[in-house]
Amino acid sequence: MLHLLFAPGTRPSRAAIRAFVSRQHAVSLSHDPAADPAAGLLVAQGESLRKAAGDADAQDETWLELLREGLTFDLRGLADGPSSQVPAITHRFDFPATGAEALEALSITPGPHLAGGERSMPVLKGMLGLARDLTQHFEDLQAVFWQPSGSAIGRRFFESVITAWLEGGAFPALGLTAFDEAADGALQSVGLAFWIGQELRIEPPLTADKVAATRLGVRLVNQLVIVGGLEESERIVAPDGTRLVMRPSRNRDFIRVWRE
Repeated sequence: MLHLLFAPGTRPSRAAIRAFVSRQHAVSLSHDPAADPAAGLLVAQGESLRKAAGDADAQDETWLELLREGLTFDLRGLADGPSSQVPAITHRFDFPATGAEALEALSITPGPHLAGGERSMPVLKGMLGLARDLTQHFEDLQAVFWQPSGSAIGRRFFESVITAWLEGGAFPALGLTAFDEAADGALQSVGLAFWIGQELRIEPPLTADKVAATRLGVRLVNQLVIVGGLEESERIVAPDGTRLVMRPSRNRDFIRVWRE
């Protein structure tokens, strides 16, 4: 769901994460599988025994469980083992279009104790807050990849917008969602359905000015995340005074927006 992208050879090790935790007030180390007696025995008996135990056990040696404000998250892909797979990037925010193929990744996922609540707002904010904390600490971190929108978000931009959101500001629509142009010229959100179960679709001719349409989309995404979606038709006024209609599509998958 969330990946931290590093320059080659700069992924943090287990020791580096321990050092990171030691400097945090909100984050602590809640589980280290390498500290378990069974895991330690595997390490002591050498590489051949680790291989005999299977790939899953070998992978287990490269993760830690972190606790942030009462919520647990698994951090995998540490430098002690193989990198997590770098996902395909389809949208970029403050991140260059070249060079991503050489990056290495860590992944953050909600811990098993949070099963069933992975998409609740407290868990998502906790996970993104942990990613922000790691971004502030590790200078070699290049970007954060958010899977629902396929977005790679440059470290400084990510740190800025996530911090503002966690402190009560606007939802980071450019990053945690993205926008694509449809074949008919409409502007459609990508990844908003992860948050509210619906995507936003701004209809032509509102999209003749793509910059203005994107600004409108960002504003509407923020409002929709706050209210949790749209069930009935609504009339709103755009920042430029244009009167608009917002209405769910027949299948409820989209929220369509056009001039009244």
